[in-house]
Amino acid sequence: MDLVELNPLRSALVGLPGVNGLSTEQRKRLTIAVELVANPSIIFMDEPTSGLDARAAAIVMRTVRNTVDTGRTVVCTIHQPSIDIFDAFDEVKIVNKLSELELCQEFINIIIWIINMAL
Repeated sequence: MDLVELNPLRSALVGLPGVNGLSTEQRKRLTIAVELVANPSIIFMDEPTSGLDARAAAIVMRTVRNTVDTGRTVVCTIHQPSIDIFDAFDEVKIVNKLSELELCQEFINIIIWIINMAL
């Protein structure tokens, strides 16, 4: 519960989406927690920030970072991440229809600079 920052909601009911209970961001963190019960060494997450505003996406990504900090490998797909979310990754693989380009942390700052220059 600490890892996914859900201790304050320990007794909460999940409820119905958009009606009552947990928010979308809390539900995503709960889903991560359920997966962690099996103690996997690798976790695959398909767009964990999809449908979330910037604040909620940052909270979910903090949960992902907490998970990585326990020694687990996390593989995520992220479409159109913000700069902050992009910067949260240790390694990034950019994939498009024509090619793949592997990037390490050293290159992430270059990509962020290029994106900032384009804005």
